Amino acid sequence: MGVLDHLFDLFEITPRRKRRKPWQAFEIKVKMDCDGCERRVRHAVSSMKGAKSVEVNRKQSRVTVTGHVDPNKVLKKVRSTGKRAEFWPYVPYNLVAYPYVAQAYDKKAPSGYVRNVAQALPSPNAADEKLVSLFSDENPNACSIM
Repeated sequence: MGVLDHLFDLFEITPRRKRRKPWQAFEIKVKMDCDGCERRVRHAVSSMKGAKSVEVNRKQSRVTVTGHVDPNKVLKKVRSTGKRAEFWPYVPYNLVAYPYVAQAYDKKAPSGYVRNVAQALPSPNAADEKLVSLFSDENPNACSIM
């Protein structure tokens, strides 16, 4: 019986498991006016399979979702409640080199945040910017290097 059991184990067909989506945390901007709107959005997202925690901040119009869920499906589910929704477009003010670039400063942004847009000027701490300024005519120490 040992040989037959071994052969049976070799040819046994097991059902394949679905791969789980990676653990993610993301934010969505949703315009909410009242407790009913907040409750409706929270219930719609928390009822999704894989959503572990849902935090709603009505003052900042922000919904934070963590879990094994697809961000696009969550966005679609929030929009199905009748609310206008988009991925969180803001970054903290101190992470942006030039926060007053055109289209970055947004009056509707929560305090301490600016819109996440491509910066027109490079960051002064960028490595390639340091190399370019090293041999620049405007650098007073450039002639000592040459």
